[in-house]
Amino acid sequence: QVQLVESGGGLVRAGGSLRLSCAASGRTFSNYAMAWFRQAPGKEREFVAAINGNGGSISTADSVKGRFTISRDNAKNTVALQMNSLKPEDTAIYYCAARFGGRISGIARGYAYWGQGTQVTVSS
Repeated sequence: QVQLVESGGGLVRAGGSLRLSCAASGRTFSNYAMAWFRQAPGKEREFVAAINGNGGSISTADSVKGRFTISRDNAKNTVALQMNSLKPEDTAIYYCAARFGGRISGIARGYAYWGQGTQVTVSS
């Protein structure tokens, strides 16, 4: 089992920045690929970014490319999502997810472990 706890969400104006963090516990963190997904009201869960176990492979959704950066610290068992130039359409609940094996995926059903989510609201 892997337990994931997100933090760092909040309310920010358009153009602002937020940094989300996800703390993992329970297993060898570097054995897991990590990802961020988001879900806006009335919409399906959407892939945001993913990073493999050693941090050497990253995938980012086109909708956030150039604005959001995913990173991980295996010594601290954390993964972060730095979000810059935020837009109102970035408003959603952001979820941290983990999948064993280290390879990244942009598909939500590929991740067995999920955090409870953190709300990000961007005002215009």
